[in-house]
Amino acid sequence: MGKHGQRQRRGRGADGRQPIGETVGGGLAQLLPDPGRPGAWELLIEGAPQSHVDLAEPTRLVFEYQRRLGHLADLAAPPGRPLQVVHLGGGALTLARYVAVTRPRSTQQVAEPDSRLTALVRRALPLPEAARIKVRELDARALLGKLPEGWADLVITDVFDGGRTPAHCASGEFLDEVRRALRPGGLYAANLTDGPPLAFLRSQVATAASRFPEVCLIAEPALLRGRRFGNGVLAASEGALPAAELGRRCAADPCAARLLAGRELADFTAGAPVRTDATAVPSPPPPSELFG
Repeated sequence: MGKHGQRQRRGRGADGRQPIGETVGGGLAQLLPDPGRPGAWELLIEGAPQSHVDLAEPTRLVFEYQRRLGHLADLAAPPGRPLQVVHLGGGALTLARYVAVTRPRSTQQVAEPDSRLTALVRRALPLPEAARIKVRELDARALLGKLPEGWADLVITDVFDGGRTPAHCASGEFLDEVRRALRPGGLYAANLTDGPPLAFLRSQVATAASRFPEVCLIAEPALLRGRRFGNGVLAASEGALPAAELGRRCAADPCAARLLAGRELADFTAGAPVRTDATAVPSPPPPSELFG
């Protein structure tokens, strides 16, 4: 579904685990055992990587975009303080598991309309004990509309439909709903995919900047130069962003990324349109060879 990550060798795990396949709302879901790590699995939908979960070590984030979202969760509040988090898009609940372990007693709500996928994940990949994670069979905007104003410390958008961010989650009106759900100074983060000429990513940054006074973008240099398809993580807030520390952490990751803010981000976005519900478009489909 357009989520860029390391691929695992398919087949049974070294510990004898077998792949699990099941039809869910989005098509064929496969859980593939990580051959090098007992208890670790990769979720694919229709052949595209969705999530990687390590049941023995939930803080191990394999996909680079998830690692960057993890940095944002780490920096959303002082270490260990419980958060109220909204996840728009569920998958295998990798980030919800991460927050549950790194910030015990956090309360989390997840929008995942695919109830069959949720049932598979709950059965095959049990959640950590005492995790306060409520998965709701709702679309992203439907869940936002049901939240009390100012409920969330952190809202994470990771919504894909057929490998693309849907248009209704790519508009200014969508971000208005996010802002209503966030507490003052709360943090918004979104996983977005794009490729050359980066028109979708530029317009999403412009749209976020029309709603939030503080915005930054994290991406690998090759993506920012328009050389390949990949993931960008957008962060925004009405308060100050932890840009300096976030940039240091992302630069030190195994797959180093750059953080754009201020003038650099304005130059990157120059001329890009602000999208509304009337003009929003989905993200481009990933190249067919990306997951081949």
